[in-house]
Amino acid sequence: MDPVQIHLLRKSFAEIERQTHVAALDFYRRLFDLDPRLRPMFSTEIEKQACKLMEMLSLSISLLEKPAELVPELEQLGARHVGYGVQVAHYETVAQALFGMLAAVLQDKYTPEVEAAWRDLYAEIRATMLRGAARPA
Repeated sequence: MDPVQIHLLRKSFAEIERQTHVAALDFYRRLFDLDPRLRPMFSTEIEKQACKLMEMLSLSISLLEKPAELVPELEQLGARHVGYGVQVAHYETVAQALFGMLAAVLQDKYTPEVEAAWRDLYAEIRATMLRGAARPA
């Protein structure tokens, strides 16, 4: 990620953090609307899951310049998700829910440049989690 993208991600995430609860619940509403079969994968209350989502996004944003710290976290997360039944196709559904949430929460601040930065970040997160998921347990 280049410095401009990192700036856009941090600035837009600061907006998201002002509405963390709304953003996270919007994400899960979208996710379950897109694929209701995903709902049973979440054994914890959605409120707790929403906090976990925002914590992981926050960690990812804060460690953008420190991939040596971020990569192992994401690989472990990907490995854990295998145990929950997450499949490769689910990552696309998550992407749709994430970008929909970002557009809804950021509104006019969700510019093409901001969207591109988030898409690049998600592509990196996805690839790293899938590497972790592919490792033997």
